[in-house]
Amino acid sequence: MSSLFIVVASTLFAGLAMPLGAAIANARSLKSDGLETEFRHSVMAFGGGALLSAVALVLVPEGITNLSTAVASLVFVMGGFCFMAIDMVLDKINTPASQLAAMLSDFIPESIALGAAFATNSETAFLLAALIALQNLPEGFNAYRELNGSVTYSARRVILLFALMALLGPIAGVSGYLWLHQYPVLVSVVMLFASGGILYSIFQDIAPQVKLKNHYAPPMGAVLGFVLGLAGLMLTN
Repeated sequence: MSSLFIVVASTLFAGLAMPLGAAIANARSLKSDGLETEFRHSVMAFGGGALLSAVALVLVPEGITNLSTAVASLVFVMGGFCFMAIDMVLDKINTPASQLAAMLSDFIPESIALGAAFATNSETAFLLAALIALQNLPEGFNAYRELNGSVTYSARRVILLFALMALLGPIAGVSGYLWLHQYPVLVSVVMLFASGGILYSIFQDIAPQVKLKNHYAPPMGAVLGFVLGLAGLMLTN
């Protein structure tokens, strides 16, 4: 099987988790008040755990291999500041698409890094693809709820929009596969930049929304999300 085909298939698979998350959010069976609220918070926590595992187990360990301590630290912090700036702009213009923007700002650099990882025969490439899919599922879920509650788009149109956005994954992944793998330092920069931004997003957008008074199950979603990444890493080694 062509390596390029694997890159396209893996990034598309990860991207299609976004419309799948939106479809789950639209499911009528999840709209009973109490159950729906706890489920929604658990989904957010699961996404946070998957994001954290991608940073801690794949992106940072791979990213620091080609950079000095000073450069790695600077790039990581710059990623956090960049995502903070995006958050501030979105808040200023009062857009209902903040979750959507956050989802894309994670997905695109991660897909670039994924394509480069396949080009360099990284053992963690398939694990990274799985973790991207795991995080896109709850992000698609939350972004759908945000758009559906603020915009007059039909559910079908929002889900179709998310499906079209999934095509950005193969485009970014093929770019990383064909060009960036020749520049391992640049790949490391992309990974660490994305890591800093993702960590900012976890504590700015996801973690504060997970807590639910008199409910104790949602934080376990974060544990389950992280342990899936941990198990995947151990199985690939």
